[in-house]
Amino acid sequence: MIPISPEYITIAILAATFLLLIFTKLPPAAIFLGALTLTITFDIAPLSLALKGFNNPGVLTIGALFMIAAGMYSTGAISILSDRLIGRPRSVLQAQIRILPSIAFGSAFLNNTPLVAMMIPVIRDLSRSCGLNPKKLYIPLSYASILGGTCTLIGTATNLVINGLINDQLQQGGKNLPFMEPLKMFDLSCIGVPATIAGIGFLMLFTKWLLPEKSVSDSLETPAKKRRFRLELEVEPGGFLEGKTVENAGLSGQEGIEIICFIRDGQSIDFTPATVLKGRDMLGFAADIEAAKRLWATMGLRPLYSPGHLRHERHRHHLVEAVVSRRNQFLGQRVGDLKSEDRNVNIWLVGFARGESAMEYPLKDAVVQPGDVVLLEVTDSFFYRNINEIQFSMIQKLRGAAIQRTGQAVTAAGITAIMVITVAGGWMSMLNAALLASGAMLLTGCMDLKTAGKSVDFATLIVIASAMGLESAVTASGLSEEIGRFLGSLGGSSPHAALAVVFTGAILMDAMVTNVASAVFMFPIALTIATQLGTSFMPFAITVMVGASCSFISPVSYQTNLMVYRPGQYSFLDFVKTGVPLSILVGAITVFLTPIFFPFH
Repeated sequence: MIPISPEYITIAILAATFLLLIFTKLPPAAIFLGALTLTITFDIAPLSLALKGFNNPGVLTIGALFMIAAGMYSTGAISILSDRLIGRPRSVLQAQIRILPSIAFGSAFLNNTPLVAMMIPVIRDLSRSCGLNPKKLYIPLSYASILGGTCTLIGTATNLVINGLINDQLQQGGKNLPFMEPLKMFDLSCIGVPATIAGIGFLMLFTKWLLPEKSVSDSLETPAKKRRFRLELEVEPGGFLEGKTVENAGLSGQEGIEIICFIRDGQSIDFTPATVLKGRDMLGFAADIEAAKRLWATMGLRPLYSPGHLRHERHRHHLVEAVVSRRNQFLGQRVGDLKSEDRNVNIWLVGFARGESAMEYPLKDAVVQPGDVVLLEVTDSFFYRNINEIQFSMIQKLRGAAIQRTGQAVTAAGITAIMVITVAGGWMSMLNAALLASGAMLLTGCMDLKTAGKSVDFATLIVIASAMGLESAVTASGLSEEIGRFLGSLGGSSPHAALAVVFTGAILMDAMVTNVASAVFMFPIALTIATQLGTSFMPFAITVMVGASCSFISPVSYQTNLMVYRPGQYSFLDFVKTGVPLSILVGAITVFLTPIFFPFH
């Protein structure tokens, strides 16, 4: 039996992985875990290296950052910041204009992983409330954060790694080495800033065609087929929505929501999207169940039949859907005639539906009948009262509906700010700071253990950890070395062509291994090419930095790509279609500008 080279086995595993990602709907986590299992089965890399991703600090950091984002979201801190910085964009382009430059700027000085982690729920909510296509926002979010990292020395780990390798070479003091010198904070800006501006401009202009529309599965069931409830909600005096227009409050234009009445001071008034909301305004909505959950959880709104003194405790409440039974004690009574002492004080009426349609008359005029479907805001005690089994023939707790604890928003924002400052100042590692911050979120009540546990996207963590194991297989099998030899032979005698080859090699390696591994792998290749050509190494060092950082063509090449992969419900080809032309654009700018600011001689 002829032994099969580890290189060919690795190539076969990588090819099978990419084909499964492209042509099947298998979960990415299952595909990558299967690929990692094959590399272990064929003993391509030592077991400790194959499994290094599962105890990697970067992977653990991302898990902790998911909890930080959950704490920011559950307190409303993200929603408040988003409202002030982003507002309510009317189109995908307007949303991109408001989001992408800010993310790129922040990523130039801060770790882009927490920025993307906190923006994922913001984009999800914006897409729902403004009717935007999230598929045209998640990938641009990741790409903008990657581009921003190319603008400064501290923007990405790859920049710091390459600068560290340069310092190592200088300390070794080789006499035959080409010219090199340590890089300063903003040396990269002359390349990174133009590339970032051009890249963001490209995303704004072309993602309309390159990224997919909403899939058919996103809207299999039309609103007409869903039960619609009548909800009556009141604007909280002094709350988040008072002083906003109906449009800016996000109450008009949402999918599945229709405003059917507007009551002010006991009188029905005509309203437009420009009508300014005042405290104690009552709005009546017709909404399907998903829209009803969003309305109930909207900051600044509360059920009309909800006691105001519980405003700051509502984050502990639940939203349930229930069907009135034939033994309900309130049958035949008008909702408006029910006195508070007659009702369970732990139950407040949110919505009402009879059949499939929302009622056209006020809830106070509804007469309770068997089979009526109601939405109720309840406390924990509701689920332990046996009498509710008599009152209702069916009770279902609605998942995904939660009131944000806005009283802790400042605390959550302060914890996150301290985390970012300690990391940016170099006083603590990202993992240590993230773990301490998530612990502080729990201790201060910004989130509970259940929220923290649910916030961690374990499928994404499995993909990232498995991808790191595949990187070890690529290196240990000798495949990466063969690729390096091939790229070196393509450089020829032209320095500009050699720069293009180095950039291309970094991009291709990104698709197979992580960006940091790509940078480490390409560094000696670039150094060899510069030595053979007799030129300065600095233009090659800059090219490796930008090329290894710009991981656009594969979801596995950069952790922020993996973070948006599942929320955007993307396919592998979505990254290819957008990432290849963006890589060509950034590569052309890099190869053209780098020799101008960092001459070959």
